[in-house]
Amino acid sequence: MTKNSLVLYKNQPAVVKDRDGDKYIIQFCTQAASSGGKKPVYSEQKVREKDVILLHEGPVSGIEKILENASIDFSKEIKEVYELLISDESIVKEGVSLSDLSEYALGKFEGDLCWAFYSSLVKTSEFSLNQDELKNSRIVFNLRTKEEIALLNQKKFEKEHEAEIKNEFINRLKNKKLELPLDSKFMGEVEAFALNKTEKSKILEEAGLPQSIEKAHQLLIDTGIWDYTKNPYPTRFGFSFDSAHEQLGKMKDEQREVVPCVCYAIDSPDASDPDDAVGYDGEWLWVCIADPASTVMPDSSIDIAARNRGTTLYIPEGASRMLCESSLEDYALGLKEKHSGNKDDIKSCALAFKIKLDDESQISEVDIKKVLVHVKMISYAQAEEQKDSAELKPLFEIARRNLKRRNQNNAVTIQMPEVKIKVDKETKKVTVEPEQRYESNDMIQEMMLLAGEGAAKFAFKNKIPFPFVSQEAPSFPDKIPEGWAGEFARVKCMRKRSVGITPAPHAGLGLSFYSQVTSPLRRYSDLIAHQQLRAFIDKRKLIDKDEMLERIAAGDAASIAARKAARLSETHWKLVYLIQNPDKIYDAFCIDKKGNDTLFLIPSLDMQTTLKSCQDISLNDKINVKAGAVNIPLQNVNFIRT
Repeated sequence: MTKNSLVLYKNQPAVVKDRDGDKYIIQFCTQAASSGGKKPVYSEQKVREKDVILLHEGPVSGIEKILENASIDFSKEIKEVYELLISDESIVKEGVSLSDLSEYALGKFEGDLCWAFYSSLVKTSEFSLNQDELKNSRIVFNLRTKEEIALLNQKKFEKEHEAEIKNEFINRLKNKKLELPLDSKFMGEVEAFALNKTEKSKILEEAGLPQSIEKAHQLLIDTGIWDYTKNPYPTRFGFSFDSAHEQLGKMKDEQREVVPCVCYAIDSPDASDPDDAVGYDGEWLWVCIADPASTVMPDSSIDIAARNRGTTLYIPEGASRMLCESSLEDYALGLKEKHSGNKDDIKSCALAFKIKLDDESQISEVDIKKVLVHVKMISYAQAEEQKDSAELKPLFEIARRNLKRRNQNNAVTIQMPEVKIKVDKETKKVTVEPEQRYESNDMIQEMMLLAGEGAAKFAFKNKIPFPFVSQEAPSFPDKIPEGWAGEFARVKCMRKRSVGITPAPHAGLGLSFYSQVTSPLRRYSDLIAHQQLRAFIDKRKLIDKDEMLERIAAGDAASIAARKAARLSETHWKLVYLIQNPDKIYDAFCIDKKGNDTLFLIPSLDMQTTLKSCQDISLNDKINVKAGAVNIPLQNVNFIRT
């Protein structure tokens, strides 16, 4: 680099005027000439060699001449040289220097034209400046592929004609005749609005369309951006379709008591996260629960993430788990035994609720232990077949006695229909089938209630701040009808449950103390309970009452949102099922009448519908209905009496 060399300084041309020791004095333009008559302003500055990049050794005529030639457009010559060089594989691979490109394009490498040629190259679609080489003060250009050039030219065209293209899109949107996939990029904003990620949509506003989530949802279906099977509800409530990702640590190496009997994890055949197992040793009932609180400490990153989720989100597409799915093998009960062929030497770590019952099925003693337990996984159907076996018969007998005790305490048992919804991930084909219920389902429910009651009594006795669950007694009318109408009448009278740190009766269950402790892998309130019990057993500091209330409230709020997302997701897929099976006829039972409106329950779908002009129908009467118009965004279906 010598006097009158041309250099690149902060992406602008500069001319070397002199050298001062190890620095160079350069001249450059700090203010360009304007149409108002203002003359350009030039400045000089000392710079280090590494602060500039050599464009041309020179000599050049001066910065004025360089800028005077800057408006010369060499794009035609550059396109021609591109066509010449694109077939040379070595040049395509290695790139080409500024001087060589100038020789190819202009037949010379002239200093006074160098900046103009460089500027044209930088602006062209055919060549790209190699940034890695630029960091080493070398100017090398790479040839873009034909596909890259086409994409760049398209973007350039769109930028230059942005308003015109936008107006054409808005007109197509109004007519619901989009050009896909071209128009998809504009609809991203509408999708964000329909998923409740933004409060409004500028696109909808410009098109004069309603700012309604449901209308946006319908528009996305009508324009083909979304398929009608698209389920937006988890996203709308802020839930990911992915499970928690942070891996739980390995189980602590600590002393654990061995449960003296085999315990049974009884669940649906497709259950993948068993977190409870039950057994009876002839004296004590053992309700063994998964033990994630052994490693998930309060206010750890895993704990906070679980609190924000509140619960595992179960939707027909699958489960979005509160805790990392890859941790199930270590923490869920019976999975290791199942995968190893139920070997007796393999046991699950658990927190056990060791319960003794008196002759009236009241809990006389309860202790909570860190245990190792041999678990056998079986389905409800298998448990039903084995309910008279030596291992399971005592559990069924305990459950029956406990149910009798609760009923004597005015427990409310409501049997509304339940269905299982499955969605094929590939075809989106939906199946809706009634859940088959066995006595084994009820048996496990009673075992879980005993564990919850026992935990609540243990916490109260030991003055442990704890998430107690309560429910005020319902006020039933004097006369309740039979059948489905009666079950519905009971549902309407039930009060909301509440969770707090003060124990109170749970009237619906017929229990004076109750807490949920049997699902710490999938319910945050249960995980909090386990953390407290664990801290008490290990003689560590407990979470205080105020902090417990805050955590309960945060977890419960997230859990309520998850339940809403799950309920709306289930309704969504039921509507998809109705669209996929338009001719199917369903039994519907009258469960309520109000004025000219008659409410019907469709047990095989677990859905309700209101029909008018059914004066001939009495409570529990059955009629046949079929689905008429189905509105996916509004979650509405017009059932027709057949």
